[in-house]
Amino acid sequence: METDLYMKAIGIGMTVAVSCMILSRCGRDDQGSLVSLAGVVTLLLLLFGEIGSLFDALRDIFGI
Repeated sequence: METDLYMKAIGIGMTVAVSCMILSRCGRDDQGSLVSLAGVVTLLLLLFGEIGSLFDALRDIFGI
């Protein structure tokens, strides 16, 4: 994986963490949960291409 992908994941994680803290201090825990769920979905979509290339490499290695 490239360092660019790491930086994107770190940026999304930090943004989600700060947003959840702000929302929980304002008493909006339900919206904080939705923000964290959206962050997880965003990271999964970001990593989806890398996971696909990992499975392709495993298929090539094992000849499946």
